[in-house]
Amino acid sequence: MYGLFSVCGIELEYMIVSKDGLGVLPVSDQLLKAAAGEITQCFEHGAVGWSNELVLHVIELKTNGPAKEISGLDTQFAENIAKINAILSGSGGMLMPTAMHPFMNPDTDMHLWNHGDKEIYETYNRIFNCKGHGWSNLQSTHINLPFATDEEFGRLHAAIRVLLPLIPALAASSPFREGEHTGWLDTRIITYRNNQKKIPFITGQVIPEPCFSWEAYEKGILEPMYRDIAPYDPECILQEEWLNSRGAIARFDRRAIEIRLMDIQECPKADMAAVSLITETLKKLISGGWSTYSSQKEADQAFLVDLMNKCAKDARNVDIENPAYLSLLNIEGKVTAAELLLELAERMPENAPYKAEAVKLCSIDSLAERIMSQTGNRPSVGRLREVYGELAECLAENRFFQP
Repeated sequence: MYGLFSVCGIELEYMIVSKDGLGVLPVSDQLLKAAAGEITQCFEHGAVGWSNELVLHVIELKTNGPAKEISGLDTQFAENIAKINAILSGSGGMLMPTAMHPFMNPDTDMHLWNHGDKEIYETYNRIFNCKGHGWSNLQSTHINLPFATDEEFGRLHAAIRVLLPLIPALAASSPFREGEHTGWLDTRIITYRNNQKKIPFITGQVIPEPCFSWEAYEKGILEPMYRDIAPYDPECILQEEWLNSRGAIARFDRRAIEIRLMDIQECPKADMAAVSLITETLKKLISGGWSTYSSQKEADQAFLVDLMNKCAKDARNVDIENPAYLSLLNIEGKVTAAELLLELAERMPENAPYKAEAVKLCSIDSLAERIMSQTGNRPSVGRLREVYGELAECLAENRFFQP
């Protein structure tokens, strides 16, 4: 059992595309077979594990068990990305970053994982029809943070709720869908929000409800969710904690909260910079150095949801004027999301991992804005191929995208 911030688990999702044209390449099963010698759902390579996802064109890389520190994880992920790219090269493929493929057509490009334990995927497909962007075109970075007691769960959940709305401002990387700018810089979150609208309580308002104990969470979130899906899932295949699709979900089975709201960035170095900023800010919130636990629990749900939506649309170009909210982060007066993120990065302890990279990340535009600075609002597919090809190079070389 791990206490607060004693370990961390990171998951990175990447799309597999063709080098020639960046078309979706559904070969994750063949990738895993080439690595493991047989078709499998997971493969361990040192400190990093590879695993399949719902669809055959996505692969997940994750820390191979809880990591005691995140320093150096970007290098370990980068080494595995290089190994994967070397394998994929034989079939003309490579990994591509960002949270959404800019021009894929899910109606024709989506292929479900069809090996081994596929009952869960088939059940999702039967209930929700997975031919859509919400199932086949949403790549994210997940952060798993532990808690050892009910008290630690409450404090961690309260702090995460405060910080969640700012994550789209920090990490937006999905401005395009089917070749068009959607008007949102974080299209992934908007797509994700409507992904399971047949049973809306599964996602809720994305910002989780104010539940600060295991019992309150069970009664307020898990039990209603299981009840709502039961008519569609009589065999109880999906009635597990991971069915919860909020932006952060409690995993009592492994005593952790999984933050799922973050668009994946252009390279592991950028992802780990964002992870470190989020983690260090949560540490400060929980320490009580900026605000009390009781005041964090009172954070207004409607305001948090509204701020998340504004940040998903305009990323760092959002004015934040709510004194009650800003006081939780020890900020006075009106600020933009960009100013707030940079302040949080500069407040990180000098010995915090990836501090310099976090300050850099918060000193430039969001990745979505950097992409659009090169594409404009109405790019051709050819121009999207050029820019996203450059992003794939950034991933392969583990470097920031700086137009």
